[in-house]
Order: sequence, then structure tokens, then C-alpha cells
Amino acid sequence: MKFLQFSVLPFLIVILSVSGANLARHPHRDFLRCLSLRIANSSTITYTQNNPSYSSVLNASIHNTRFSTPTTPKPYAIITPLKTSHVQSTIYCSKNHGFQLRIRSGGHDVEGVSYVSQVPFVILDLVNFRDVKVDTKNEVAWVQSGATTGELYYGIASKTQTLGFPAGICHTIGIGGHLSGGGFGILGRRYGLAADHIIDAKLVDANGRVLRRKSMGEDLFWAIRGGGGNTFGVVLAWKIKLVPVPPVVTVFTVNKNLEQNATKTFHRWQYIAHKLPRDLFTTVWVMKVNSSQVGRKTVQASFKGMFLGRIDVLIPLIQYAFPELGLARENCTEMSWVQSVLYFGALPIEPVEILLNRSALPRLSLKAKTDYIRQPMSETGIEGFMNMFLEEGTDFAITMIEAFGGKMDEIRENELPFPHRSGILFESVYIVQWTNEEDAGLCINWMRRLYSYMSSYASKSLRGAYYNYKDLDLGTNNINGYTSYEQASVWGLKYFRNNFKRLVRIKTMIDPMNFFSNEQSIPPLLSP
Repeated sequence: MKFLQFSVLPFLIVILSVSGANLARHPHRDFLRCLSLRIANSSTITYTQNNPSYSSVLNASIHNTRFSTPTTPKPYAIITPLKTSHVQSTIYCSKNHGFQLRIRSGGHDVEGVSYVSQVPFVILDLVNFRDVKVDTKNEVAWVQSGATTGELYYGIASKTQTLGFPAGICHTIGIGGHLSGGGFGILGRRYGLAADHIIDAKLVDANGRVLRRKSMGEDLFWAIRGGGGNTFGVVLAWKIKLVPVPPVVTVFTVNKNLEQNATKTFHRWQYIAHKLPRDLFTTVWVMKVNSSQVGRKTVQASFKGMFLGRIDVLIPLIQYAFPELGLARENCTEMSWVQSVLYFGALPIEPVEILLNRSALPRLSLKAKTDYIRQPMSETGIEGFMNMFLEEGTDFAITMIEAFGGKMDEIRENELPFPHRSGILFESVYIVQWTNEEDAGLCINWMRRLYSYMSSYASKSLRGAYYNYKDLDLGTNNINGYTSYEQASVWGLKYFRNNFKRLVRIKTMIDPMNFFSNEQSIPPLLSP
């Protein structure tokens, strides 16, 4: 047998050099030929690196400029499908010609996973799948994955002032990624996650089948509502249940810095925010600001809230439950629900058409991490946390601390893949941004030290994390080869806790060959 192997080898080398090597050298050309055979005028939706529009199409949806540098790996091609058959063809050609497929809806993936890979890849960009169809009579909507939350909100508000949807506040986030990771926002204490209100979906699987809720089955339908849609297929559209909102809501902001008892006020907030009526959402944003003393900095805690009701009801409620805040009428503004989204997004509340502007927000490089806190922090702990914002590398750092409780306390951990429900006091989202690439190391190191500092206060048994703020520091899959359950569970249990095992079983059922894969996609039990 050894002699046979040795003697055959030279012939294999010759054969590969004169024939098969041609295929190996031209997977790109074969991929394009495959598309052209399956899609009429495929060149109109395909952007390769020699296309003059390639860079503008690639960068149009990159919101983290950390992944748009000259050294960032670039896709061989970007496909911008116009209809379902284009998606099916892209899957088929990618699979048959050795390209990994990255799926992009809004481009807000904080680790660039939706548009960067270390192996040859193409991007399926759903920018043309952005229809929003609102049915106010039945209080539902169909929204395609390439639409943004802002486009969805605008579509709802243009038809009714008494319906809304409990998704996030950043209006440029793509619906596809946001819903498939859970989606928490200012209506979360009243109605739960965005994913809690998905009632149907349209998905294309690795074999090109088009599935709806009934045909995909309840296991797969469960998985895509919080377990990452791009792990199981390409979700093209979602049917969502809208929720009632009053025609007028009240928002407020009260700023307190270190010299104005920010530490003590936040310490008190921890004990009551999750117990407040569910119609009241509160959050605390911590950041470095200019001090009243010239040339000096301090740390500010902005206590923000949105109440599903009028000022005259809100003020006595807060004065009774949280008098330490010192809320006054001048801190409050009445507006519509859709305007409150703009308010929390730090944008002008008029005109609401700004929700349709995908370029309204500045784009910087960033690193993010998340925590779920079950026990209040001590005043000393809070003081240490806030003082870290006075260090170097924090000029564009912010932590958004969002109260849970209310409806979130009533939903079982395994209701959806998102497990962080009952008993959570608040979610902390740590973000650091920078404008100069030479500051990247300083800022990322600061973020990691902040995260390490918070380890004493995060969930004791298993530190949790939010999948919509991916953090590759938690662990990654092997991009070139098999990833074991044990390896993936290092990061998977943090995002999904006990739901991770079920997600792996579903992945094994729907995509056993692991075609839809990335650094933190759910792996199948048996990879080829």
C-alpha cells in the first residue's frame, strides 16, 4: 500500500497541474459564471473588486470603521439580490465554488462578522430587501431584513400614532440582525424583546428551500428569534405583532456628575429601577464630560426615562419612588412614541423623516462588551467604575445601563434563545470609540480592564453577554475546520446559557454541513 501511494502521487501532481489546478486557480471566475447561468443580468447585482462601485457598496453599511482599513480582508464579491431566487442562486454558487457567505442587513455587527472573514468569502447584502408593510387593522407588519429599525418605525408612525414596536433606539440598525439576536429597547419593560413579537418569518436554508413558520417547524422558528438568523439560513422577512402605545409619552433626562452625587444617585437607582411600573423605562448613561472647573474633566451619569403616559402622572410617581433623582417638570418633555426613539438616539425629534436617513450617525471605530447584573453594586464599586472614565482612551467611551424587570421578569429563560430575563436588575452595554487608529490599542485595553473590573459585580455563576453586541474576546469557532461543542460553548453559554445545547441540535438538523458559519455561529454536532 505504501508503494501504491508513492507511485500514484506523481501522476496526481501531473493531472492537477494540467487540469484540476485550472479550477483551483479560478474559483472566482467559476463563481461568477455560476451566477450568470442562474441569474439573468447577474452583473447588475454583483460587485467585484474591479467594479468602480465596489468600495462604495462595501463601505455603505460598515458602521464600525475598525473593519474598513486597508488591511481588512475584503470580499471577492458583494451580491445585492433583488428577489428570493437571487438569494438561492448566491447560496448555491457560494457552496459549490468554495466561498464562505457572510450575510449583511444593516452592517452594525460590532465585530464585523457580517462583512469580514479570514477565508475567501462573498457578502450577501440585503440592502434591497427593505420593504415595510404595516397592517393597522390586524396590528401586524411584514418587514424585510434589509430595512432598518428607523424605516420600520417610520412605516408604523406614518399610519398610526397608537401602535409601536419594542425594538432598539438606534435607527440605522438592520432589522435582520437586530431581530435575530433578540432586540431590547425602551419598550422592553412593558413588552419584552422585539423577538418576542415575531409571529412568522421567511427563510432560505442551505439547500435553497424557502421556508415559512409552518414549513420550517417550531424548533427552527424558535432558534432564529434570538439565536442568530445567519447561523441557520438567510431570513429575508419577518412578520411582527405591533404593540399599543399612547398617543403621548413623556421622556426625561437628569444629569448628575461626580460632584453632584452621581455615585449615590446611581446606587439608589439600582434598587428601584427594576421595580418601577412597567410603563416606565429608565436607563443611566455614564461618560466623561467637561467639568465646571476650566481644563478639568468629570464623569456624568445621565438618568433618562420614557413613560407611557403624561407628565402629570410621571412626576408624582418618580417623586414618591425615587426622590433622590430630583425630577422636575423642566426635565420632562411630552411627545409621540416615535419621537421618543429619536430623543434616545440623541437626534432632533423633528422631522421624523430623519428615521429614513441611514447616514445620520457618525461612524467611528469601536469595541463593545455587555453584562447582566443581578446584585446591586456597592457605592465603592460604583465609584471605582466611574473613575475609570477619567483615564486615557475614554474621550468617546460610554456605558448604557438599562433597567430590566417588568415584562422581562415574566418570560421564561427558555422561551426564546435569549435567556437573560427574570432576576436581572439591569443590562450594561460598554462601548469605547476612537477616531485615530493609533488609539485603537489604548482604547481596547481600557475596555478590557473595565470589563475585568466589573467581573466582581456581574452574574456570579455564569457571566452573561448579549449576542447583538458580539464580543470575540469571549471565544471563537475555528473558521477553517471543525469546532467542537466544548470549544463553542465557551462563548455560546455566555450568550445563550442553557439554550445553547438546543441551538446546537437545531443547527445539526437544518445545516449539518455548517455552510452558514462564522466566528460565533452555532456549530453542528458533527462537522465534516
